[in-house]
Amino acid sequence: MKTVLISGGSIAGPALAYWLRRRGFAPTVVERNPAPRLGGQAIDIRGAALDVIDRMGLGDQVRAARTRMRGMTVLDRDGNELDRTTERTFTGGRFDSTDVELMREDLSRIVVGATRDDVEYIYGDSIATLDEDEEGDRNGDGDGDGDGHGVRVTFERGAPRTFDYVVGADGLHSTVRALAFGPEQPLLHRLDGQIAIFSAENFLDLENWQIFVTDEEALFALIAYPVPDNSELRITLGFNADLTDYDHRDTEAHKALAADRLSTLGWESRRLLKYLAASTDFYFDTMAQVRMEHWSKGRVTLVGDAGYCPSPATGQGTSLALVGAYVLADSLAAADGDHRVAYARTEDRMRPFIRLNQSLVGRDPVDPATEAARDHAKSAISLDG
Repeated sequence: MKTVLISGGSIAGPALAYWLRRRGFAPTVVERNPAPRLGGQAIDIRGAALDVIDRMGLGDQVRAARTRMRGMTVLDRDGNELDRTTERTFTGGRFDSTDVELMREDLSRIVVGATRDDVEYIYGDSIATLDEDEEGDRNGDGDGDGDGHGVRVTFERGAPRTFDYVVGADGLHSTVRALAFGPEQPLLHRLDGQIAIFSAENFLDLENWQIFVTDEEALFALIAYPVPDNSELRITLGFNADLTDYDHRDTEAHKALAADRLSTLGWESRRLLKYLAASTDFYFDTMAQVRMEHWSKGRVTLVGDAGYCPSPATGQGTSLALVGAYVLADSLAAADGDHRVAYARTEDRMRPFIRLNQSLVGRDPVDPATEAARDHAKSAISLDG
């Protein structure tokens, strides 16, 4: 049985593990975090990605976990109401759509739960080095009884092992991508803006209602909405800042930057600053896309944001990850484990789909023309191709 190491235990990694296991492979998922990650924003599953979820038998669970928003209010920076609608929200789009919006942590919980019984998970560790050895020992025990091919992997904590294939499903700042392809700078195409996300008590008493605060002059936006049981809020900030010496690991610097921009907001800024400072699930990054000529090298390949992040501005990152996981597993099975054939087939099938979805970036999400473009892009691939 061919072995596959997958780096990243959020959504793309477990989804890939699900399909690999059902196609006769032995996947192992390694996740840097010591436990499944909590928090995060509302995400969308659309078009072909919903077909993937249904083929996993998870459609009912996913739809039961969906957000139940009734509408949204648009405010200016001082809290004055500019608009109100019960037809859509900024994050989830129109309510008459077949798309499903749910919290990132809920989708991760559902997909991980579907793989717990037959997939090996390693939490609290990460890949340190990759060494593709054509004469490698597949079992990693030094006795040379492998099939003569593999990738020898050392970990930050665990003992070295050798796998037939390695897949990076570890996000925008992928460790696997850095090890296999080098520095991220040439591959990361930064867009205008940054995004910050954190949780807060539901001090606004929102009940399935979203608030969108905009300050066009300051190029600043804030979205506040409750989780499905209305027990707490997710706060998303979007703004522009000069990040000349940006270090994506410096959480305290990112909090300070977000606080500085948030302090200019009149509406509820004091209470929001308090929750920002105390947040333990704070997330920050620049808006960016990953653009690569090829996202496979030797026995190593990438899936999801690691290989082709479209940026949060498109709302398509989760859908690309789910479809990419399905297509990669399908291609490996069809090629009987020949990674050269499988990886090439995956890229041929996925690249037009990725290119179309990445082209959505920069459009105004409220613009109906954008909705039409997204409706076309979200289903522009056949899972049976």
